[in-house]
Amino acid sequence: MIVARSPLRISLGGGGTDLPSYYSQHEGFLVAGAIDKHVYVMLHRRSVPQILLKYSRMEEVDQVSDIQHPVIRECLKMTGVDTYLELASMADVPAGTGLGSSGSFTTALLKALYTANRVHLQTSDLAEKACHVEIERLREPIGKQDQYISAFGGLTCLQISRDGTVTTTPLSISQETLANLEDNLMLFYTGLSRSASDILEDQRNRTMRNDLQMIENLHFIKKVGFQSRDALEQGDLRRFAELMNSHWKRKRERSRMISNSQVDQWCELGLRNGAIGGKLIGAGGGGYLMFYSEDRVRLRHAMLKAGLSEMRFRFDFEGTKLILS
Repeated sequence: MIVARSPLRISLGGGGTDLPSYYSQHEGFLVAGAIDKHVYVMLHRRSVPQILLKYSRMEEVDQVSDIQHPVIRECLKMTGVDTYLELASMADVPAGTGLGSSGSFTTALLKALYTANRVHLQTSDLAEKACHVEIERLREPIGKQDQYISAFGGLTCLQISRDGTVTTTPLSISQETLANLEDNLMLFYTGLSRSASDILEDQRNRTMRNDLQMIENLHFIKKVGFQSRDALEQGDLRRFAELMNSHWKRKRERSRMISNSQVDQWCELGLRNGAIGGKLIGAGGGGYLMFYSEDRVRLRHAMLKAGLSEMRFRFDFEGTKLILS
């Protein structure tokens, strides 16, 4: 039995500049944090020549090409794992909630499969192979943030060059700043799950057409990423919270699909009840709202009264790892 796990993530600044359509022309930069909510993959050898898969549904097939789950199919093809296989996955949060679960699943799956093949991958290789599966093999309109932060963990800056090379640098913050950030960042589930594909596809297409409005928007978001890094490293968490508001305001301008009247009302409610800054995590459309607040009790009561549930978290500094092999 092999069990691997990968952390989910929150974007702290610059999210959206990690798509190839942008960084291949302008380079990308973002700051993200892995959190202690995980995706788990369990791998077990069977005595019969069939593949049994258990995720949100169940599949039992005779060969890899018959697998309907695209990520599992392509990962098995790439690693060459044979058909005597049982594979199951589970997660701490639902899919489609903006916390990068697809990238986390892919890194955990590859970690388990390469371990089964007795192949040790460097962390950067694991992240890049996960990107290869989702971006190149499956042509998903996504970026490199989720796979890299899941693989590396921690609070990490990602600098992406035009050729796609990713340089990872741990955020240099004090223990006091880290403790205050963990204490004062709050996540609330909207109850709205969504597929980000349409939003990201629109961003990719408009960026590739050199749509001036989209390019300028992403330039601004990248600038906010650098400013967020500086604010965090300087311990200026109020400035970081204000940058969250700037980020969210500009992000909403990219597409009408990113927000809606209900999400906007929840954001405004949070800002009226103790939050200094807030935004929706992920590409948009639903999922988790993240606020920074120094009046946590007031904010918590207001959001719970509005029907949102809180998910408490800490940061994960381990990244993708084996927990049983």
